[in-house]
Amino acid sequence: MSANPYRQLPSLDAWLQRAPWPDWAAELGRPLLVAWARQVLEQARAAIAQGAPPPSTDALDARLLQRVETHLLLRTQGVVNATGVVIHTNLGRAPLSRAARQALAQAALGYTNLEYDLAAGRRGHRGTALADLLRGTTAAEDGLVVNNNAAAVMLILRALAPRGRVLIARTQLIEIGGGFRIPAILQQSGAKLVEVGTTNKVRLADYEEALRQQPIRLILWVHRSNFRIVGFHEEPTLAELAALARRHGVPLVADVGSGALLDTTRYGLPWEPTVQHALQAGADLVAFSGDKLLGGPQAGLIVGQSAWVARLRRHPLMRALRVDKLTLAALEATLTHYLRGEAEREVPVWAMLAAPAEALKRRARAWQREAGVGEVLPYASAIGGGSLPAATLPSFAWVVRAPKPHALARALRTRRPWPVVARVAQGRVWLDPRTVLPEQDALVPEAVRAALHTPA
Repeated sequence: MSANPYRQLPSLDAWLQRAPWPDWAAELGRPLLVAWARQVLEQARAAIAQGAPPPSTDALDARLLQRVETHLLLRTQGVVNATGVVIHTNLGRAPLSRAARQALAQAALGYTNLEYDLAAGRRGHRGTALADLLRGTTAAEDGLVVNNNAAAVMLILRALAPRGRVLIARTQLIEIGGGFRIPAILQQSGAKLVEVGTTNKVRLADYEEALRQQPIRLILWVHRSNFRIVGFHEEPTLAELAALARRHGVPLVADVGSGALLDTTRYGLPWEPTVQHALQAGADLVAFSGDKLLGGPQAGLIVGQSAWVARLRRHPLMRALRVDKLTLAALEATLTHYLRGEAEREVPVWAMLAAPAEALKRRARAWQREAGVGEVLPYASAIGGGSLPAATLPSFAWVVRAPKPHALARALRTRRPWPVVARVAQGRVWLDPRTVLPEQDALVPEAVRAALHTPA
């Protein structure tokens, strides 16, 4: 054996010629694998310099394989959502309908008429068809789309209240997922925040007083998407705010968040403000998300009076926030479901919300029979995505016991090609069929069966 421990490390080329690395180089691309292998060798040399013995080839293989596996788990991939959380922010929120997926695939196939007028044979305008669909689904005068709802609010404030004062109730200074705070977006837009009321009560007189004391550019109403105020609480309605805004000649902007176009009370859920309700109440502009209760891709949609929307469309920031052809294609297909009256059947979010508990029980029992383990127990599905806080729907889950339930859940999550994300509670693994797409049903018992027979 050589006295020099560094010489016991393999050369990079010789190491990567050994199995299984040629196969991984073909799948991942050799430059990426080479970069990771160099890092592993540099770490080994650093450890040797600190007095550690040189690692074996098997140990080096294990370190490189861990890096490969970590990368594969981080790459964007499809997963089976068995958590029971319908709009799961960490899992990409709303799954797309079959028609939206087909539209997206067609748009990705090659060229599109993104900004080309096929009838006139010259340059057209992006989002023209989408504006028609927004008019049809919401009865708004006009509409446009940007890349998310935070961008929608930012655009509105930059276009309509640059360095101006914006009225907002203290009851609506919320923080939503990922640490995003409404006051922060107001400050970044350049608008000056004017808070009215208290943390639990705000009256119309508070708005009136602020409007009399100083020049105000707009009134912003924000739906508290992810929490509720209980107890002593008071707020003016949107209609009351709209009347006040008209009297003072300032626009009222409503951020309704979830983008619901259907009545949630039909499914045994609390009422969620719809886009149509906000417009009918008198809001001049309404901003909402495309990937929550609307059930489409990530986007921020703005609808309202045509004069205000036209100002937004002309603003220079609009170019920085516009969406691409894929998002437009998926949104157009999603909104078409509403116009056809088929959203409850075709849009997965609404199909999940409408699914009766007994049907879910039958699916859970089918999983149990297929795998031959576990039991079916009552469960509560959550809405998620900052929508309908604390609201749940009755469901049934397939419950699997294991000596190490967290290890079983991890084995399900790291499965390829279809990870299955479940919930661990009470020392057991719970899998709710409400959030599993019907075409994914066979994957769940197959994954559990394989995980139970795979050594930890």
